[in-house]
Amino acid sequence: MAEITAAAVKQLREKTGAGMMECKNALVEAGGDENKAIDILRERGLASAKKREGRIAAEGIVGSYIHMGGKVGVLVELNCETDFVARGEEFQQLVKDIAMHIAAAEPRFVSRDEVPASVLEKERDIARKQAKNDPKNANKPDQVIEKIVEGRLNKFYEESVLVDQPFVKDAAKTVGELVIEKTAKTGERIAIRRFTRYKMGEGLDKPGDDFGNEVASLLS
Repeated sequence: MAEITAAAVKQLREKTGAGMMECKNALVEAGGDENKAIDILRERGLASAKKREGRIAAEGIVGSYIHMGGKVGVLVELNCETDFVARGEEFQQLVKDIAMHIAAAEPRFVSRDEVPASVLEKERDIARKQAKNDPKNANKPDQVIEKIVEGRLNKFYEESVLVDQPFVKDAAKTVGELVIEKTAKTGERIAIRRFTRYKMGEGLDKPGDDFGNEVASLLS
């Protein structure tokens, strides 16, 4: 079996717009032959989604999800191109699934573009200091340290960015790849525009949450 490299998967994804796992699986099935892999993706309806990225998605719905007896709530706006698709069962289920995912996974941003530069720089600085403070990296050159930093930033994206998070109902794909799949199936561009996640009592000072007072009482 031909070795499937990350570069080959990335290149196929750029050409087809299909998800990373779909591209990898297609390459494996095609024995590493890119053209055959493209044909496989086209047959599955996954290779044309990227062509729809430039189209305007101004229809859609705002969906909601309430969890833990009202302790966690989510509102999410999912857009498509026509009201016909927005009213369809497939699209409605997608909204519910994404809202449920947000409730469970606690993303902070929809996409990487939304991450403020200040937040990204702070994460990069922390990752760099962690890498340099690790004894295993004591003699590694700066370029290796930077690769480690980028790897940790990717981990940050997986934890904080909605479209980069593994989908809670199928961790083999990301939320972004799930949206691409549905775009291919519906024939319309689908996009997550925004979301809000509420957690009961979040940000409020509660009795018993004052750690300083707890410590003081233990020392008195």
